[in-house]
Amino acid sequence: MHGTSHASHLFLDRRSAGLELAEALMPRAADRPLVLALPRGGVPVAFEAARMLHTELDILLVRRIGAPGHSGLALGAVIDGANPQFVVNEEVMRQVRPPSGWFEQEMQRQLQELERARRLYCSEPPIPVAGRCVILVDDGIDTGSSVRAALKGLAKSAPAQLILAVPVAPREVAKDLQLLVDELVCLAMPEPFGSIAQHYGDFAETTDQEVVGLLAEARHSAR
Repeated sequence: MHGTSHASHLFLDRRSAGLELAEALMPRAADRPLVLALPRGGVPVAFEAARMLHTELDILLVRRIGAPGHSGLALGAVIDGANPQFVVNEEVMRQVRPPSGWFEQEMQRQLQELERARRLYCSEPPIPVAGRCVILVDDGIDTGSSVRAALKGLAKSAPAQLILAVPVAPREVAKDLQLLVDELVCLAMPEPFGSIAQHYGDFAETTDQEVVGLLAEARHSAR
């Protein structure tokens, strides 16, 4: 696990954080990795990393499946890709015991939402991850719940190697997520952590248009 402990570390914005991340990932360039971004905030970071590594960029969409009547409680998640994957939180499933067939219905509904979101962001089908070195990128991690679901879903698609790369994360969450990957690259683990936004000079919301533009530019330059 790469990391620096200086709490004053501040990234100018997502794209400059992506350039710093790319430097740390340079040893992986020879593997022709597939860089996957968690939208929307992860896209500008991943765009710069993929550009510097001269490799492909795609998005990875994750939809939580909330418990009936308790949408904040996640029963699982749907992760898109060439072969969409489902992740189930067995512990919450046992507690909630949703009505028969409800979970399957909800999975299908969220899968349709994923397909709709992908159409919004890019016209291309997902790039297959099987057998590839895959680098999952976000602009930072707080609780890590979406990232955890994404990593579990990706692992089911049999990548050759799975790497998580983020500019900033809380130390304890990073240590927990490290167990799910072959390598974790995290540039800063400040304590106390606060929020991701605190560690950026400019953390303006990434727009749908920005995501569409960056993905189109990345696809064009990868050809």
